[in-house]
Amino acid sequence: MKRVGEHPLDESLFPGLSSREAEALLVQYGENSVNHTHRLRPVIAFLKEFNSPLLIILLAIAGISFFVLGEKTNAIIIVAMVCISAVVDFVNTFRSEQATLRLAERVKTLSSVVRDGVARDIDARRVVPGDIVLLSAGSLIPADAEVLEARDFFVNQSAMTGEAFPVERRPLAGRTPAERLLERDDRVFLGTSVVSGFATVRVLATGKSTEYGKLADRLSSENGETDFEKNIRRFSLFIMRLNFVLVGLVLIVNTLLGRDFIDSLTFSIAIAIGLTPELLPVMLSVSLARGSVRMAKKHAVVKNLSSIQNFGSMTILCTDKTGTLTEDKITLVKHVDGKGNDSETVFLFSYLNSIYQTGVKNPLDRAIVEHGTPDISAYEKVDEVPFDFVRRRESLVVSEAGVKILTTKGAPECVLPIVSRIRIGGADRSLDSEERRALEAQAHSFFEEGFRVLAIATKTLDADDYTYDVADESEMTFIGFAAFLDPPKKDAVRTIRELADLGVSVKILTGDSDVLTQKICKDIGIPIEGVALGKDIDGLSESEVAALAVRTTVFARVSPAEKERIITALRTLPETVVGYMGDGINDVTALKAADVGLSVENAVPVAKDAANIILLEKNFSVLKDGIEEGRKTFQNTLKYIRMWLSSNFGNMFSMMGASAALPFLPMSPQQILLNNFLYDAAQVGLPTDHVDSESVRRPSRWNLRGIRRYMLVFGTISSVFDFLTFGLLFFVFDLGERAFQTGWFVESLATQVLVIFIIRTRRLPFFQSAPSIFLFANIALVLVVGWVIALSSLGSIFGFEPLPLPIFFLVVGITLLYLGTVEVAKRAFDRLVQME
Repeated sequence: MKRVGEHPLDESLFPGLSSREAEALLVQYGENSVNHTHRLRPVIAFLKEFNSPLLIILLAIAGISFFVLGEKTNAIIIVAMVCISAVVDFVNTFRSEQATLRLAERVKTLSSVVRDGVARDIDARRVVPGDIVLLSAGSLIPADAEVLEARDFFVNQSAMTGEAFPVERRPLAGRTPAERLLERDDRVFLGTSVVSGFATVRVLATGKSTEYGKLADRLSSENGETDFEKNIRRFSLFIMRLNFVLVGLVLIVNTLLGRDFIDSLTFSIAIAIGLTPELLPVMLSVSLARGSVRMAKKHAVVKNLSSIQNFGSMTILCTDKTGTLTEDKITLVKHVDGKGNDSETVFLFSYLNSIYQTGVKNPLDRAIVEHGTPDISAYEKVDEVPFDFVRRRESLVVSEAGVKILTTKGAPECVLPIVSRIRIGGADRSLDSEERRALEAQAHSFFEEGFRVLAIATKTLDADDYTYDVADESEMTFIGFAAFLDPPKKDAVRTIRELADLGVSVKILTGDSDVLTQKICKDIGIPIEGVALGKDIDGLSESEVAALAVRTTVFARVSPAEKERIITALRTLPETVVGYMGDGINDVTALKAADVGLSVENAVPVAKDAANIILLEKNFSVLKDGIEEGRKTFQNTLKYIRMWLSSNFGNMFSMMGASAALPFLPMSPQQILLNNFLYDAAQVGLPTDHVDSESVRRPSRWNLRGIRRYMLVFGTISSVFDFLTFGLLFFVFDLGERAFQTGWFVESLATQVLVIFIIRTRRLPFFQSAPSIFLFANIALVLVVGWVIALSSLGSIFGFEPLPLPIFFLVVGITLLYLGTVEVAKRAFDRLVQME
């Protein structure tokens, strides 16, 4: 519970609503709350996991296998794989959501509201439009409201606008309002807080009608397809088309050859099962889950597994500035004299002014006090001339050894007119017009570099004076400037450099000024290729926004809607995956629009709801770790796809050709299914495999064109060796049906599982890149089990028979020759890809 402090303004001027009116309005407008997300019940959420083209294809294959082929065991295995994939994804998502809910727990907030002419504290959820609310330093603003009366009233709007420094809010009093709602002097918003001063405001909007609520409401709409989801869908459609074409050809050819239609249909369906990468969903889910666990150890909550893959594919990281690249804490960074030299005297008098003033301390005062603790034991406070927004100065009178000194700090344009002298190196002298212009230029240069600046001046007073006022602020001595910044995070420089090394470019999208943002970029090493303001994209088409975004590093003074437009436009560019990092209300739509949204633990709840990944610590090294985890996951997934393309597809294609040339089927449907099962089992260890360092240096992307080309090259090599095997077994050794099927099964299984060691790395297998222990042991076990089944008495169950020893050695020789050929082809293929 939080009670608002005492409010000095006269609430009787604004009697507010009666209790009866307030109750009626509460019924009309509802509670003043924002439902951040619409969460599905667990059962429905689990069923939604099956809404994937690939999973639907696999379930269809399982149904055909069960009801048409009678292969119940194979069907059960496929369904089990699909369910394992869905369960892994669901469990991870559910746990992450629970963790996010725990992060989002908030204390109940009270607001001071005038009801029936009396100020009282009520639950902020019961605030209604028309309520008169009293605000003071530390208050959370409970709704969007209009400022009726204010005194020294400063609001922290960084969560809404990204602006690091507090802004003054006051009644318009006949002044023209700003064009943008968030920049209006007389408006305050839900989700922001009061830094200093007091105000009386009238509530204009509550709950979902507030600017915060409108942003939160965007979360209830469906997310667009991310890069990962888009490519999985495309890959699934590619597999579906491949199945229809090849299976149709097999059925037609075998029917034309006069074979039994049912046998031909059964063989075609077995080919379809062989052509379907049924282990892919499990591979993805297990790999992503392992990545999620590793990221959790590094203090990052992954809310949905696919975001890890998107993280690895990211080519552009857009980020807000305040609280992400910067500390979101104003710091005194310079205290210099009129010549730009460091001056402890400037800091001393700044400190005396800030520590002794009795008004509400603003962030600049706190920055000065926190900067250091000079020895002020010789000084005693005598009086003060409080700050006001006409003078924009604060003056303190202190006594040192009986000498009274007036120390004044304020905006340079308000302090320089009252000084007539300047102190340089401990000596005071008259300030001439040239030096005055130099001081004005010095202040302007600070502003251009993004600093907030205070000018400091002093004056020795007449010892007989006992009262002090604004009139004493004249003929003063200028002693220097105090400059403030919201500093960059300590690890930001290293993080930006690491991201560049990983091929990820950084763009800044902020509501703050372009000058300040450029200063921060310079400090942390972000090369600035272009700067644009939010208003620059008004009236531009999506393609024009994308073209502007490509050549622009900094977008300043951008609204939430403009951030979303920039993110959406960037995502339309080819070979581009966009991440966004933010922690404020103004970041919500951008987080939702990005391929992967990142936020931090102390972000506003609605930003955490919109994000895919939440950093539990503001340690940005997890960005690099997360990208590498995503790329490792992708590479291990790509290994499975490459092996499916190079061996499984090749074998199935060879089988189709052999079925037309041989008087019998090269493998029976049950042998095909056994081969397929053992082949998949051999790859279960892939998620544990090591990934070569060069494979994570650049963004990982799905490339269907590259996948098809890989299939043509390595599938053809596999088929060539299959046909070589067919020719030797049938035409040279004149083997019968069962012996032929046994020989080809042994060769097919060996080439399929052993090629994993070659395809898994671009390096020389074992000598330059060793597989994980689990993967090696798993492949060896599958090969032994498969050969034992085929060559022993167990083989009769599947229609096999023992092979003569020369045939066995022939198969081993063909296998070794195939593996050597694939290694040579792999190196040539990689060289061609790198040359493109």
